[in-house]
Amino acid sequence: MAHTPRKRFGQNFLIDDQVINQIISTIAPKTDDNIIEIGPGKGALTFPIAEYLDHLNVIEIDHDLISILNAQNNNNITIFNADALTFDFNHFPTNMRIIGNLPYNISSPLLFHLLNYRENIIDMTFMLQKEVVDRIVATPGTKTYGRISVVIQAFFDTELMFIVPRKSFNPQPKIESAILYLKTKSVPLVQNLKPLEEIVKLAFSQRRKTLKNCLKSVLDQSQTQIDLSQRAEMLSLDNFVTLMNDYEKQYRN
Repeated sequence: MAHTPRKRFGQNFLIDDQVINQIISTIAPKTDDNIIEIGPGKGALTFPIAEYLDHLNVIEIDHDLISILNAQNNNNITIFNADALTFDFNHFPTNMRIIGNLPYNISSPLLFHLLNYRENIIDMTFMLQKEVVDRIVATPGTKTYGRISVVIQAFFDTELMFIVPRKSFNPQPKIESAILYLKTKSVPLVQNLKPLEEIVKLAFSQRRKTLKNCLKSVLDQSQTQIDLSQRAEMLSLDNFVTLMNDYEKQYRN
């Protein structure tokens, strides 16, 4: 069945068998794994990985693509017609392994949505815009280090696995892609997501300004041991945990 890629869904279909095999090697699926694929598209990864599993759940928003997937009559695959951005992942059992070729236009908000289910997730393997992956795995003191770096790394070990060339897709995107592997930390750096998100968002709200300026509405130097004359990008993950705890003390009081 023919399908015209839809820009509003950010559709770029993977067509490179070598890359598909590399992704499967990265995931290393076991038969009883509880794998959920987001955005299966035409099934380039879906059907090969389903061969390793007792069962595979997939989430797809495009009705036309669901028709293409259903045409394969694969009883080992359950398809959910839904928007992954609003999907309740508590629908699935715990110990989820989540995979997918994520549309560039929803990758960041989707990752933040999935953080709400982190306690039930073993790991996640995603194809993303390389620029987004660079930001997620970034280290302090670099230009790419920012809000998403801190929040994701507080709960996951992050790794850029390999680059995916543009020619591996149809249509070819204008930007590079990369495979990101996220493994849930056995002990997260913080327990509560909300206060971390709040303080990190404020800290990076004006990158060129110091923390003193960015946080003046919620925190001053007398309330924290972190040097607020620095810019947010200079703080380590541990520094942000301290900053969050100091922020929470003021909030509780």
